[in-house]
Amino acid sequence: MVSATASASRRAFRTAAPAASRAPSASRAAAGTSTRSSARSATRTAARTGLRGSSRSSTRDFVAKSALAQSWPGQWNSATTSYYLLVGTVTLLLIFGLVMVLSSSAVQSIANGNSPYAQFLNQAQFALMGLPVLLIASRLSLRTYKRLAWPALILALALQALTFFPAFALSQGGNTGWIRIPGINLVMQPAEVGKLALAIWLGMVLGSRQHMLGRWSRVIFPAVPGAVAVIGFVLVGHDLGTALVIGLLALGAFWVAGASGKLLGLGAGFAMIIVGYLFIHSQANSNRLNRILATYGSGCDVAADCYQFQHGQFALGSGGVFGVGLGASREKWGLLPEAHNDFIYAIIGEELGLFGTLMVLGLFVALGVGMTRVIRRHKDPFVQVTTAAVACWVVGQAFINIGVVIGVFPVIGLPLPLVSAGGSALITTMAALGMVISFARTEPGAEFALAARRSAVRQSVAVLGGRKRGKGSRR
Repeated sequence: MVSATASASRRAFRTAAPAASRAPSASRAAAGTSTRSSARSATRTAARTGLRGSSRSSTRDFVAKSALAQSWPGQWNSATTSYYLLVGTVTLLLIFGLVMVLSSSAVQSIANGNSPYAQFLNQAQFALMGLPVLLIASRLSLRTYKRLAWPALILALALQALTFFPAFALSQGGNTGWIRIPGINLVMQPAEVGKLALAIWLGMVLGSRQHMLGRWSRVIFPAVPGAVAVIGFVLVGHDLGTALVIGLLALGAFWVAGASGKLLGLGAGFAMIIVGYLFIHSQANSNRLNRILATYGSGCDVAADCYQFQHGQFALGSGGVFGVGLGASREKWGLLPEAHNDFIYAIIGEELGLFGTLMVLGLFVALGVGMTRVIRRHKDPFVQVTTAAVACWVVGQAFINIGVVIGVFPVIGLPLPLVSAGGSALITTMAALGMVISFARTEPGAEFALAARRSAVRQSVAVLGGRKRGKGSRR
């Protein structure tokens, strides 16, 4: 009985021992399986986390790049920057000029027995006449401008030649630079048309032979005779200031076209000698020489040659930093000659102070920067040369006018472009700047970008119109 029980116990032990030995291995296998599954899940989780992290970093990089593109450096490199810079500065200068013409001329208009708005309305009329000219000029093609080069120069010379005939010529301040067309009572300054025509003509002539301008013959013929003809016709009427601006225009065109610096220096020196001797030193009327001596000499007659310059300085000095207020100038009460024209910058300084003068100076600098961008970015030599000529004309004349008012240059009778009163100067300047705006529209990528923005504006207007109609139908 005892042995039977022992043998049964041994058999149970042998059966239980393998089971017991297998139990730890099973548990180890289960543990290994769970560990491997945990590792795989951890790997998947890490991978997903890494992907999310990389996607987040790439998203952040994209947002950063988009923000950089929308920042001012990105916007500055836009294909439409030149276009909007030119349109904005021209608009601001034109509006500001109308305001300052009204402010500087109201008192003198009343003193002359006219309405206080007489000069302002006259200037506004010329601005309205120049506006469609600017819009049309901004839409003409390069081919059209090139075709107009020779006819425009011939027309400008013919109009300037009318100043030689007393039946048409008008004189003012010792200069015979205006003509009156009988029958329609139209008074104009043909030299302003000559500036625009010469800029287009030089662009066509020099742009077509830009690679050959290192030789004398290619520089002299036909560009130099054309420029000399325009300047000579203007000098016959003793308008030295306008002749200097036209010379600056031609110099800018030759420089951008790639003419040799030695040739330009020699030509400029030769022109200065001729002008200095024939039109300043040897004239019987020494008014110009007296004005030069009054500006740079030690003595000055404040009742004669220095009167206008002196009162311009008084106006600038009394303005201070922020001015005496718009319309509150004292020098415009008959003290400062040509307060609404050549010396309007002095009235700006008096009424708006240093802030106003720097604002005007900054607008002309921005205008010059916009035209410089067109020269650098455009591929057509005609556009480059013509834009350089217009830039030297408009911005150069502005700096000369400002220099005259502050006493750097002698008084030579040049208006401030787009700001001073004057019909012929305003309309032709608007036409020239409209032409440059048309060049900015044809910069690489600009035409496509402007068309895309116009399409986006139309879509936005259509969406807003649809929303308004939907609200009306629900009501």
